[in-house]
Amino acid sequence: HVQLAESGGGSVQPGGALRLTCKISGRAYADNCVAWFRQAPGKEREGVAAIYIGVGSPYYPDSTKGRFTITQDNDKSTVYLQIDSLKSEDTGMYYCAADLGLRRICGFGATTYDYWGQGTQVTVSS
Repeated sequence: HVQLAESGGGSVQPGGALRLTCKISGRAYADNCVAWFRQAPGKEREGVAAIYIGVGSPYYPDSTKGRFTITQDNDKSTVYLQIDSLKSEDTGMYYCAADLGLRRICGFGATTYDYWGQGTQVTVSS
């Protein structure tokens, strides 16, 4: 039974940092991709970081390179998202998702991902 549970969101001021946690249970922590997506009010869900669990290879879209860092802890079956220098445009609901497909390169198409968590809210405001 696959479950993903996000935590770590909150309200922060611009320039601050947060670390989001995605605890994964079931067969979604293996040789597969896990990604973080965010959805701002009135906007489409967008991928912000992904990692191939098998070797820990990270992937980032150009929009988040340099401020977002995705890592994994194999002992805890957990994926983290560190967000530094937070901006107001980072505000949104952040979701963790797992793609159980047999692929070695992780993408950011939401329809590729099979399982999703409930999300954790990040609000950046002064």
